[in-house]
Amino acid sequence: MRSAFKGWMLAAGLALAGLAPAAAQPAATGGDVASAPAEAAAIGNSVNVGERAPDSAPAAPGSAQANGAPLTANPVIGQPTDRLMSIQPQVTKNGQRAMGFHNNILLPLIVVICLLVLALLVWVVIRYRQAANPIPSKTSHNTAIEVVWTLAPVLILVAIAVPSIGLLSAQFKPAPANAVTLKAIGNQWYWSYQYPDHGGLEITANMLKEQNEVAAGERFRTDADGPRLLATDNRVVLPVGVPIRLITTANDVIHSWAIPAFWIKLDAVPGRLNETSFTIEKPGIYYGQCSELCGARHAYMPIAVEAVSPAQFAAWIRSKGGSMPGTAQSSAAAIPQPGADNSAGAAADAAAADNLTGPTENATVEPATSPQGATGNPGGTGDSGR
Repeated sequence: MRSAFKGWMLAAGLALAGLAPAAAQPAATGGDVASAPAEAAAIGNSVNVGERAPDSAPAAPGSAQANGAPLTANPVIGQPTDRLMSIQPQVTKNGQRAMGFHNNILLPLIVVICLLVLALLVWVVIRYRQAANPIPSKTSHNTAIEVVWTLAPVLILVAIAVPSIGLLSAQFKPAPANAVTLKAIGNQWYWSYQYPDHGGLEITANMLKEQNEVAAGERFRTDADGPRLLATDNRVVLPVGVPIRLITTANDVIHSWAIPAFWIKLDAVPGRLNETSFTIEKPGIYYGQCSELCGARHAYMPIAVEAVSPAQFAAWIRSKGGSMPGTAQSSAAAIPQPGADNSAGAAADAAAADNLTGPTENATVEPATSPQGATGNPGGTGDSGR
């Protein structure tokens, strides 16, 4: 009996400990700094262990801030956190709106309905038990109760539908003309990215493995890179306070680009372009994963986004060989599908074929004509009975 009591007390203590979320910490902030080449090269790139001195501590990835401190991952903002029993803190307008909808409308409504149903069950069990009602009532209809339980769910659904439809519309609101276009392409099993408005800049992001999973001298994940299974060798770099136009597609099977802190989950479908928009409000590093079952290594397709100031973003673009668009230039560049005639892959395949066989001449050949009429085709011996 005593051991059972101790077990119950231990379970209660663990449950109470789990209800206390980790203390939220402010997101790392980054000011406007000079676009030095070294700082720009550090943005979005994880540290190369092979180039690190043997006795030097691992340098934190990310951009240098105004005070010289590097931009590193926050233990609460933008990534899963142990014992955090809530939605991740949101850093976009839509995310904050959705989180308020969940916390202020859905959650209280669910709690009230559950308590009401529980109270009704307890009341029925006690009030209409056999000892209290040896002769059961034969009442089969009650008009008032039937009207109430028909109208109440309708009113509840209407109350939920009004903010739901507004939130859904806001999530797919078209991006403005000054938006930064990011094209995310899903592959088995990694992500590749294109910046069509910035000189066609392209990067590829692969998951960083653990130290015991790579050969000596190869790049492996450190705590500065981010959590296990979420850190990537190249991060997506996006500016803070600037609308982002996200376009997703895939080269093989269906993937899904998802960042919980942005309230973004957009399917990447082969042969199709899906689009949404958002604006990041706080600098930092934000992590996500592919959220559509896409094969054996589906769990190893992380997403890492580094949000920096617009000045740092421009410096990073230039350091990668890209170019910044003009202030009046619209963010509506034509984005070819993978495998299309004007895509980069198709152009590369055509160039390789030309190098091997020479250019293809699409000459039109005139069909041969015959003076024989259509009715002058004599049948064979097998057609004599027709």
